[in-house]
Amino acid sequence: MLPFFLSPVAFYNNYLRRCFTASGLSPQAVDVDNETTIHFWGPSKNTQKSSLVLIHGYGPVALWQWRKQVQFFSPKFNVYVPDLLFFGGSTTKSPERSEIFQAVSVVKLLEKLGVERFSVMGTSYGGFVAYHIARMWPERVEKVVIASSGVNMRRRHNEELVKRAKLEKIEDLMLPATTNQFRALMSLAVFKRHNMVPDFLLNDVINKLYSEKRKEKLELLKGLSFAKDDTTSVSPLQQEVLILWGDHDQIFPLELATELKELLGEKARLEVMKNASHVPQIENPPLFNDIVNKFLCESS
Repeated sequence: MLPFFLSPVAFYNNYLRRCFTASGLSPQAVDVDNETTIHFWGPSKNTQKSSLVLIHGYGPVALWQWRKQVQFFSPKFNVYVPDLLFFGGSTTKSPERSEIFQAVSVVKLLEKLGVERFSVMGTSYGGFVAYHIARMWPERVEKVVIASSGVNMRRRHNEELVKRAKLEKIEDLMLPATTNQFRALMSLAVFKRHNMVPDFLLNDVINKLYSEKRKEKLELLKGLSFAKDDTTSVSPLQQEVLILWGDHDQIFPLELATELKELLGEKARLEVMKNASHVPQIENPPLFNDIVNKFLCESS
């Protein structure tokens, strides 16, 4: 393991923190109840702007997944970027591990902060959380963006994903512990290949971003409420919904996005980004931000 002062990941993490700070956000933590503490990045002072909540996917903390979106949207919105439970400084003593519990915890945070209405955008695992927030609190959520998130995933999709990765278990893909497992994840999640990245750098990423709270994160995978069988319980949402997908996503294939649009009802629309895979907000942030901005700012 590289020492902190030689770690490229630690260096880049400091850069990301400066980017968030320069965008007017500061790191904060709130005890949302007697058992649960949520760490988040939020505005140093609230303004009269509308609020936008960004919910990260399963992987590195929020800091690593939303930089370009924070920089783009913070002049237009009060942006809140929570770390989900067992990511970063967010933790709980509760035995609950479902994405529904994550949704409840995020809304408790917003209540503590006095954020009454907001739009929510979630990517991948964060899309499951965003969906449940919109479903359970329709009176508080204005608009919904679900990016690269197979909310309608079934057990067979899970099994097919493991086969595509050529690994034994889903946790080998989502919580890589070796460079081979991490390369398998990147081959499915990113459109452009990065085969020349040296092992020492990949090990630094694994040690700094995937090793912390590994036991609890494994429990989160097992606690997911979807992909238990070959049925889906997705119901329509009352809000306008933007479904945003990369055309080469191999984590959640595009067929899931097409079906999700129908399941979420007549207020849902689908936008597909070309030459992008599972992280379009990172692969092509100008286009991603432009699509989301037009959706959020247009009149209902």
